[in-house]
Amino acid sequence: MKRPIRVLIAKVGLDGHDRGAKVIASFLRDAGMEVIYTGLRQTPEMVVNAALQEDVDAIGISILSGAHNTVFPKIIALMKEKGLDDVLLTGGGIIPTKDMEKLNEQGVGKLFPPGTDTKEIVDYVTSYVKEHRNF
Repeated sequence: MKRPIRVLIAKVGLDGHDRGAKVIASFLRDAGMEVIYTGLRQTPEMVVNAALQEDVDAIGISILSGAHNTVFPKIIALMKEKGLDDVLLTGGGIIPTKDMEKLNEQGVGKLFPPGTDTKEIVDYVTSYVKEHRNF
């Protein structure tokens, strides 16, 4: 790859718990990726606009509020509207397995529960980007 993988990490909505997002951002940076952390209380529109401006390869949403069935479909719709079809949308947090499966069917990438080995996340993002992004 000609440049580092660029990942946007975001917290959407009123969820104020960002420790997990910061830990993941740190591990992605340690793996050589460029990470943009947008901070707390983002809207789906803010996330997708930041992804466009930063020319990211992946978007990671950390969600603990239970709003995953609203947030992820809205972000996917905005990504399609803006032509971000080859950008990975992934994330993690407190998301029941059945909801993860439903979101995957809608186009969301793999979702990671708390306690996932960070190497698994790094490997997933790296392999997705190598397969789907051309830079």
